[in-house]
Amino acid sequence: MIFGFNVRPTGSIKEKAKKLGVRISTYNVIYDLIDDVKSLLSGMLSPIHREEQLGQAEVRETFTVAKVGTIAGCKVSDGTIIRNAGARLIRNGVVVYTSKISSLKRFNDDVREVKNGFECGIMLKNYNDIKEGDVIETFKMVEEQVTLD
Repeated sequence: MIFGFNVRPTGSIKEKAKKLGVRISTYNVIYDLIDDVKSLLSGMLSPIHREEQLGQAEVRETFTVAKVGTIAGCKVSDGTIIRNAGARLIRNGVVVYTSKISSLKRFNDDVREVKNGFECGIMLKNYNDIKEGDVIETFKMVEEQVTLD
């Protein structure tokens, strides 16, 4: 890729670039050149993955069900708890386990989400050591394209 500002390539240079597969772009306005370079470089940068917090639930009581596992009886204290979202089990301010919410119930019904102030039953995928007083924090991963400003 060749960028030119206030210049024009000659015929022989155009032929040579065409044979080698090199793209020549010429500009008369410097801001157009800068914008094209920024957009080209932005496309080359890999996207950023960041975490977006969804909600928190406090474990009030636990229930052990044979052949199913431990269900945490929770009250949502902040945000929204969404089924299949990423989840962290926090005990005494320390992250004990990170997984996904495998089951989310409100009374006997499977639900997709539970909002702030409501109670629900939460099962974490492949984890059963949940205790009263634990906090379950949910999040989702968001992919953002990098831009050059």
